[in-house]
Amino acid sequence: MDRPIKIAVTRVKGAEDIPMPQYMTEGAAGMDLAANVANNTYLEPGEFKLIPCGIKIELPIGFEAQVRPRSGLAAKYGITVLNSPGTIDSDYRGEIKVILINHGKGKFEIKRGDRIAQLVISKVERVEIVQKHLSETSRGEGGFGHTGV
Repeated sequence: MDRPIKIAVTRVKGAEDIPMPQYMTEGAAGMDLAANVANNTYLEPGEFKLIPCGIKIELPIGFEAQVRPRSGLAAKYGITVLNSPGTIDSDYRGEIKVILINHGKGKFEIKRGDRIAQLVISKVERVEIVQKHLSETSRGEGGFGHTGV
């Protein structure tokens, strides 16, 4: 087994009680992020809000953190991450925040410390863009359901 990559994390002042990101099971790909809200916050149906998570991270160059929805919140309440997946770049040092949206039918309550999203750390490659003629393929420009349902 490879040794895990170490990611530096610091809490934002006033968020000392907010749980650090953590994997909830041995096989989990994402670590849960918790809400750093001072008071209970509500999302009305169709409403979206930026929810702080109380932490800052330092990623090594060549890595990103992806903010993804929690499947249970989506399935039970229609709550998801608006810009899913949100990307946190290796040079960002601000507080992690999650844009949550309520696609459900009822008002949704977010309490301090609630697990609201998950964080997946991924390796990324940087590329050089070269303008040139593209090679032909059998698919060509077919997309958006061109192979049928």
